[in-house]
Amino acid sequence: MLAIIGLGYVGLPLGLQFARKGVSVLGLDIDQSKVDAIHAGRSYIHHIAAETVAAQVTGGKLSASTDFARVSECDAVVICVPTPLNKNREPDISYILKTGEAIAPHLRPGTLVVLESTTYPGTTDEDLRGVLEAGSGMVAGKDFHLAFSPEREDPGNPISKVATIPKVVGGLTPACLEKAIALYKQAVERVVPVSSCRAAEATKLLENIFRSVNIALVNELKVVYAAMGIDVWEVIEAAKTKPFGYMPFYPGPGLGGHCIPIDPFYLTWKAREYGQATRFIELAGEINTSMPNYVVRCVMDALNDVQKPLRGSRVLIVGLAYKANVDDMRESPSFTLMDLLKASGAQVAFYDPYIPVVTPTREHAVWTGTKSVKWSQEEIGSYDLVLISTAHANIDYEQLGAWSQLIIDTRNAMQSVSSTARVVKA
Repeated sequence: MLAIIGLGYVGLPLGLQFARKGVSVLGLDIDQSKVDAIHAGRSYIHHIAAETVAAQVTGGKLSASTDFARVSECDAVVICVPTPLNKNREPDISYILKTGEAIAPHLRPGTLVVLESTTYPGTTDEDLRGVLEAGSGMVAGKDFHLAFSPEREDPGNPISKVATIPKVVGGLTPACLEKAIALYKQAVERVVPVSSCRAAEATKLLENIFRSVNIALVNELKVVYAAMGIDVWEVIEAAKTKPFGYMPFYPGPGLGGHCIPIDPFYLTWKAREYGQATRFIELAGEINTSMPNYVVRCVMDALNDVQKPLRGSRVLIVGLAYKANVDDMRESPSFTLMDLLKASGAQVAFYDPYIPVVTPTREHAVWTGTKSVKWSQEEIGSYDLVLISTAHANIDYEQLGAWSQLIIDTRNAMQSVSSTARVVKA
């Protein structure tokens, strides 16, 4: 049996894929509501159909529990828990360490433990290894196996499937690597072995640092080109016709999700231990985190043009999720926009077809319980300005253009839409 710890946006899809391939999967999570949902054959993640969960539960291949002692029943354990940053933008691996402490007393000799949570190089073979050995009385690489395999989930992308995404794997020892390869070969089409856990950890960081730096580049160019009267979206569309040497990245109101705003700083923090500077990462972070302030300035300018102050104006944020077509709010720049607008005296509301109400978040508790407004001409038309922060595909932008007075578009969603509202790109 395979135990997957953490039944969120990474753990649940992974568990379902193993179950589809005939592996008995035990999902473990501290959230009783997720365990109850799985037992009832329900999905709590928008892009995963309830029928998909129910099929594996009724087929006897997927079960769930909050009892971490049940890892004693399992041959392999995969850890998929959060790795946020603290208030000082330093890595918080407490979820990894607490998970390790919880399962260590229940590990059997020969068990494989794989960490999938994104983290800095050395977490697996130093930090996690330490708590597992201390709690189990066994030695990693000798009595039990240890490996790292970075998650590569892309929520909301219909062509992204767990089975077809190559799986990078690094083991503590050659035997650990062999065990991990054998595990993942049961579920995915291609396994990519690397020389160590640290190489695998660094691979994930490189992937997301690459994205962070390039998004920062187009965000900076957006501001520069706007000052020149040039539409950066038009420039990107033209540049992407080049069949070599270019890859399109797109600007936005800031970075969101559990990866790109967070992962690069895991390397920044670790690099300081070796006396190394990470200037590209730091600069990209500065540019990306400045985008919400730039957007708010655009909001102020647009309102000024129609002789309205930001203070007292009614502003509607369209799209609370961090990316299109998902219900994931983690690190969403929409929250930062809402905070900044509220602090400036605006009356702020949001509409998101995937998020009916704001659930508790780590940094934006003030919005907990806030409900999405209704999608109606009367409601939308009552706002002085509509700010498109996330461009979900199932939003009717023609209606939005007809019902609104003034629109700030950070996602180029209104490009091909006929609109009676004034549209300003930001």
